[in-house]
Amino acid sequence: MKLEQPEYAERCRRFERWFQTPLGRALIADQRRCVDQVLADILPGARQLQVGVSHRLPLASGTDFAHKITTTPEWSADLPEGVAVCSSHELPFPGDSMDLVLLHHSADFSAYPHQVVREASRVLRGGGLLLHIGFNPISLWGLRKALSRSRSGPWGGRFLFRSRMEDWLSLLDFKVEKSASYFMGLPFQNSRLMERLSLLERIGGHGFLPVGAYYCILATKRVDAPIRTRRRWRQSNVITLPGTGAIGASRGCIRENGRFNDS
Repeated sequence: MKLEQPEYAERCRRFERWFQTPLGRALIADQRRCVDQVLADILPGARQLQVGVSHRLPLASGTDFAHKITTTPEWSADLPEGVAVCSSHELPFPGDSMDLVLLHHSADFSAYPHQVVREASRVLRGGGLLLHIGFNPISLWGLRKALSRSRSGPWGGRFLFRSRMEDWLSLLDFKVEKSASYFMGLPFQNSRLMERLSLLERIGGHGFLPVGAYYCILATKRVDAPIRTRRRWRQSNVITLPGTGAIGASRGCIRENGRFNDS
């Protein structure tokens, strides 16, 4: 089992607090609009999973899924239902169990970013969708990270190249459906600068230019779900079980038929 490095947990906490700043609120609002737009034509499914730095930053509120599960890296006493406590690179869910997986800066703030993508692929069913959001190093935000000594907020994470993430997805047999960068706001906590939309913002704010603060990639898992063979059985050995075996997640547990078992 790979253990997350302690400094990454602290950086996640700082990043979550940063979202309460004016610039952070502007960024998460833009990301929510982006996700709703990208997923506007997605048909309803059974299970949606969001893997991020905090369960307090929900995305994709407009999707219609029977079960919406969110992960969080740290346990607290006030966790709501539908939240699983786990590392982003080790998910407590069966393989091929999710219809949509959203990675919200989880690769940026993990010591094992490639394993984060692998785990998302593992739990996603064949034909399912993966939506990844990550910071763009080819942007003013990437320039500030390179020049700044601060490690709070976004500047404490990795800025992985979009082409690199697309290569990882290709190696895992994903087909990239959409890929673009968004949010041309300047990376400074200045309300006047944030209110003034430049020509660059109007042109590039919809993903036309590859220099936005973050990128959003939507990909389809092309590998079909494996066909499991069953051993031969006799009628006398069959035990009838009630219910249908629905699977959910809450507080780091896997729920089956209304009962919680430790994951």
